[in-house]
Order: sequence, then structure tokens, then C-alpha cells
Amino acid sequence: MERLSPLDAIFLDAEDADPHVSMAIGAIGVLPGPVPSQAEFMAALVPRLRAVRRAQQRVRRLPFDLGPPVWGDLGHFDADYHFRRTALPAPGDDAALCALVARVMGQRLDRDRPLWESWVIEGLSGDRWAVLIKLHHCLADGMSGAQLVAALFATAPQPTGEPDWHAEPQPNTATLLWDAFGDITSNSLRVLSRALHDPKDAAQRVADTFAGLSRMSTALTPATPSSLTGPIGRSRRYAVARASLPDIRAIGATFGATVNDVALTAITLGYREVLRHRGERPDTDTLRAAVPVSIRATDNLDNQISVLLPTLPVEIADPVMALHEVHQRLADLKHSKEAEAATTVAALSGHEPFAFTTLAIRLVSRLPQRNIVTVTTNVPGPPTQLAMLGRPVLEAFPYVPIALRIRTGVAALSYHDQMTFGVTADFDSNPDVTLLTTAIERAIADLTAAAELHAEATSRLS
Repeated sequence: MERLSPLDAIFLDAEDADPHVSMAIGAIGVLPGPVPSQAEFMAALVPRLRAVRRAQQRVRRLPFDLGPPVWGDLGHFDADYHFRRTALPAPGDDAALCALVARVMGQRLDRDRPLWESWVIEGLSGDRWAVLIKLHHCLADGMSGAQLVAALFATAPQPTGEPDWHAEPQPNTATLLWDAFGDITSNSLRVLSRALHDPKDAAQRVADTFAGLSRMSTALTPATPSSLTGPIGRSRRYAVARASLPDIRAIGATFGATVNDVALTAITLGYREVLRHRGERPDTDTLRAAVPVSIRATDNLDNQISVLLPTLPVEIADPVMALHEVHQRLADLKHSKEAEAATTVAALSGHEPFAFTTLAIRLVSRLPQRNIVTVTTNVPGPPTQLAMLGRPVLEAFPYVPIALRIRTGVAALSYHDQMTFGVTADFDSNPDVTLLTTAIERAIADLTAAAELHAEATSRLS
């Protein structure tokens, strides 16, 4: 029986601390018609899912959180429960699709069952339909979630025969508690043994961690108050922006930036426009973001991420200057070992009694944090076009959850030759959510135009 890592368990605790929060991530794929029947759709996906053990397990928590939660096999997997179907009202446009996604993703997953759902959505305009895959964040991060979705929509032949694993009998609670105590002891001894075996490496790790924690301590300074943070309700809004991935790569190549830099700059300029539209001043300390960074070393379906906490330059109006500033700030944070420090702290929490760790997380989750204003994540998706039942996936959109007084979050997903931005927003405080997506698209267009002018000027000089 496998235990959840401290990072996986954080997403359960964050959800438990606030009844208004659903910590599910999601991906939406849009396909051309005709829409397959429910039987046809399940026949295509169920064999692939049966090979994914985690898709047939549920979370078990120990009494009084005396040990970390564990993944437990189910004696019977009810596939019919997880495969849902609905339809959009006419005219089936983007607004209708986004409203449905917001409603589905705002509802919590049932903890007594495997923590995922699949929705077929009929009635999209242009004889199209969509698939929404919903996963709890404790089960996967953006990268592993995207890999799972890509595997479900792969063109490779379906697996045949029985999966290469079998459901295990579930141990009783006393056995789980004893095993949890044994793991804490053995893990602590392993860390000590590694430090004694290579003290130079251990000293360097400690130095890097303290350097990163020193830099992260600046995030304890409250951000400039704005309408972007505050209490959130249970309901959500969702909107999408689209951009050409070749255009984004060209922008990066022209100005010496990465694809992630360009995406984050577009998001920054989008928030600048939102603040100005609301009559608020975009100051230098207005927009501190939590930016997940992949530290994935295995293909496991879990969370292998750290985080950077940059303050994004919403005070800069010029798109190219903003791009240079975003690039420099992210480079400085990476050099400061901030991500490594966050990873080390999360790893060390696994050597402490879980009851203390989970209590601390829940207490912090209930505090009115004023330091982080948004979460922005960029997930590299499949570079080639996926298909389902002979129908190509035309577009793909990401969904990121919000919590901890963060009223909006933005996820970017690259797929084939397109990058899409999915904006999740608290319903009551963000009636203007489409203003942000429109501003993101405008920022990409402005950067594209600037890159073309730069290329023309360089060509004339050569």
C-alpha cells in the first residue's frame, strides 16, 4: 500500500481547511462530430484506465492523522460512476462551454471513490463535442496529468488482457499506523546515513536550502492590497485565451526569452489591464505569483513540483520591457535556489509526525494570507495532435484550482501548434473574467508585432 507524499497530502489538507475549495485540476479537449455513444466512448477508454492502478484506488486517512493518507485498492471498480455525459444549451459557444466547466470543476470529488471523473459534453457549435478530464490535485500535478490524458487519447492500440497488477487486500488500521511509524524512523535514519556518508554534499544542500529560504522570506511581505485577493466563494468562473505556439516561440527567440517567459509576460500584462480597468494602480508589489516548477524525475502519477514566488512587473506598460523584466526576475529566482529550498522543506516534512504536519498546513490554510496574489502554471502538452475514436483533438484547455484567498489562477497549456490559457476565477469577485483572457491575447499580439519590427530592423542593418 502506497502512502501519499507530503506534497500530495497538502492538496487534501487545503481542501479540508476551506469548504469553498475544490482542489481538482482538469483538461478539456474539443473534437469534431459525430459524438460517440456512451458505450463506444467507454469501450475506448476503460481498457486504458484499467492499466492505471491509481485510477482504481481511493484515499484512506488514518485516525487522528497519525500517519499520512494511503492509496487503497478497491475490491470493485465501478466505471459507470466515473463516466458522465451532459450537453450545452444552444448556441453551444465558448461561453456555454466555459460556464459548464466552471460548474463541474467547482464541485468536490467523492473521497470514497477514485478521485477522477470523465465528462462527454455534447452540443458544441460547429458539430463539435468535448471531453473534460477531472483529477484531484493529490493524484497528479499538471505534468503527470497531461501525460495521463495524452495516454488516454493516444493512437496506439488498446491494451489487451489483464493489467499487470492485482488488487491487494486492505490492511487494518493498526497495521497502517505501525507501518507509518516505521517509515518515519527508517526515513530519518536514511537521511542521517546519507549525510554521514557524504558530508560535503550534505553541507552544500544545507547551504542551498538556507540561501533559497532567505530569498523566499521576501514573500512574507504582504502584497499591495487589491481586488485580486480576498475571501472566495464556492462557485467559479472559467474563460480561455488562445495564442499561436510558433508565434510565442518566435517572440522568445527574438528577445532571448523562453516560452514560459513569454506566457508569464502575457499573463502579467493581462493582470495590469484588469487592475487599470477596475481603477486600481498596478504597483511594483501588487502581483506576487506562485509559479509551479516541475522537478519530475519519474513517470509516476503524483506531484513532483516545487514553486517560485516572483513579483510580476505589472507596473511596466511596454510589452518588450515587461518581457525582459520577467525573464530577469525568473533567472534571479532560479539562481537563488528558491525552488530547491521549497523542495527540501517539503521532503523534510515527510520525516516528521504527519499529525503535526497536517495540523500546521490546515492552520496556515485558515489564516488570511495576503502574500500570494495568483497562481500561474505552464504545462507542456503533447507536441503532436491526439485523437479519440478516429476524431482529432482540435483544441485543449487547462484548468487550475484556486484557494487561500487567491481569486484567480491561470494555467497555460501548449498543444500541437497552439498555446491556450485557462483562467479560473471566483464567481462573485470576478464578473469581468473575460477581460483577463482578452488582455492576454492582446499582449501576445503586441509582442508578436514587436518581434516582427525587431526582425525587420535587424534585417535592414545587416
